[in-house]
Parts: sequence; C-alpha cells; structure tokens
Amino acid sequence: MNLIEKIRQGKIFIYPTDTIYGIGCNALNKKSIEKIKVIKKRENKPLSVIAPSIEWIKKNLIIDIDLKKYLPGPYTLLLKKKDRDFLKHVSDNELLGVRIPDCDFTELIQKSEVPFITTSVNLSGEPPVKKISEIPLEIKNKIDVIVDVGPLTGKPSTLVINGREIKR
Repeated sequence: MNLIEKIRQGKIFIYPTDTIYGIGCNALNKKSIEKIKVIKKRENKPLSVIAPSIEWIKKNLIIDIDLKKYLPGPYTLLLKKKDRDFLKHVSDNELLGVRIPDCDFTELIQKSEVPFITTSVNLSGEPPVKKISEIPLEIKNKIDVIVDVGPLTGKPSTLVINGREIKR
C-alpha cells in the first residue's frame, strides 16, 4: 500500500513540513482525528488542516487575503468557513486554520485530494520537535507511518489572521 492510499484510509502519520514535524491524518476521518487528540492529550482545541489545493480553500472558506502571498509557505491562515458546520469535528467554531507547506510531503496530500490534519508532534503544551529522535515513545508507538527527512528548522508556522502575521 502506498502513502497516498494510507492518507485516504485515515492512517496516522508523523510527517515533515516546511517548519516542524507534524502529526496528522485524513481530515475527513473522525475516528483518526479522535486518536490524534488522545495521543496529544489535546481535548477540545481546534485543529488545522493542510489543504489539498488552493481551489479547495476557495471552495470552502471565505478568502479575505492574497493566498499567493502566503501559500505555499510556513503560514497557517485562519479563515472563516463558508458553512459553519464544515469540518466541525476539526474546528467547532466558524474559523479553520489552513496551510499548504512548501515541502515534498505536501505533494502526497495534494495527490490524495483530501484535507489533512496538521498539528505539531508534541504533547499539548510541550515544545514542537525538530527531529524524529526527539519524539517521545508514548507518541511514536501510536503512529501508523513515520516519514523522516532529517532535522527541520523547528520554528512553528506563522499565524495569519485578517492579513496580520503573528509569530508563534
């Protein structure tokens, strides 16, 4: 089974982005998302997604900024959903964090044609990891697929709200 099929099936991944390692799964798979929340000890905080395309963003979210300025790149855009119930199991409010990282793994997500959960690989409240070797075993042991490309920059993505950049 190839990685694209594993994405579509809802397997849980640790994967590289253009900033840090993330943990994620098919954003349409509620069961896998619940597993991620348990793994991260992250109860009801909203999650973000890696969009499969700019077109997907335009179809589902209200665009109030120049997407080409930020995507692909190390940004998480906080955009208003066209339908508040859209991906409610990911974010139960009217906003959704969306990314398109500038890295090779993003190409697999785009080929899978599904939105993909993206959250840092760490327990809630702990610093994000830059290397696979830094990931606690209590997380690693619950993951289906680990994509290791070596050390990453270690800086979380910059949050963009209404065109304002907020460093994290």
